[in-house]
Amino acid sequence: MAKVKTKIGNDYCPQALFLYGTKQEDGQPHFGLFCWFGYYHSSEGLGVMACIGEEKQTKDLIRKNGVFSANLVSEQLLPLADYYGCTCGRITPDKMKHLPTVEWGQVLDVPTITESPISFELEVKKTIPMGDGSDIFLCLIRNVTQDEQLQDTTVPFTEKLMQAAPVLAPGEETYFSIDGRYLGKWGEPMNHMSNTKE
Repeated sequence: MAKVKTKIGNDYCPQALFLYGTKQEDGQPHFGLFCWFGYYHSSEGLGVMACIGEEKQTKDLIRKNGVFSANLVSEQLLPLADYYGCTCGRITPDKMKHLPTVEWGQVLDVPTITESPISFELEVKKTIPMGDGSDIFLCLIRNVTQDEQLQDTTVPFTEKLMQAAPVLAPGEETYFSIDGRYLGKWGEPMNHMSNTKE
């Protein structure tokens, strides 16, 4: 099989989606949708690299607080996540009128999402400005909570992965399931929002 030169991209190395949770000045939760998320290991333990492009309210709050949560987006959460990803908090003051079920972190003062199968509580250890408006946050994972069904060691990993049902962002402004089903273009799933509080 021959390989040919193509455009630079990550279409066949898709990223899982995460809702980053931060605390606003009034103590209320704030969430934003992101996917540039990877892992690293240091002498302090397992950490994550979270990249946020452009200036956003979520980034402002992460810089201010130094902590945030990363909540894996499942298919159940996709409509709400898509809404957060397509709605700018800087120009939509009531963006957080739609909320998931919020639980506060067990270790850090961050909002986590009950409906998310896995939530990370993250402490920012270093910020790397990329010079183009993007910033990489190197974070220590201070705590992880997950759906108790995913703790069952008798269930094969592939089955548990399907239970978690993470949503992937492979590029081209589309969403896909972990088993390859098309879940819509950006801006479409939010038209079917449910399980939200006003």
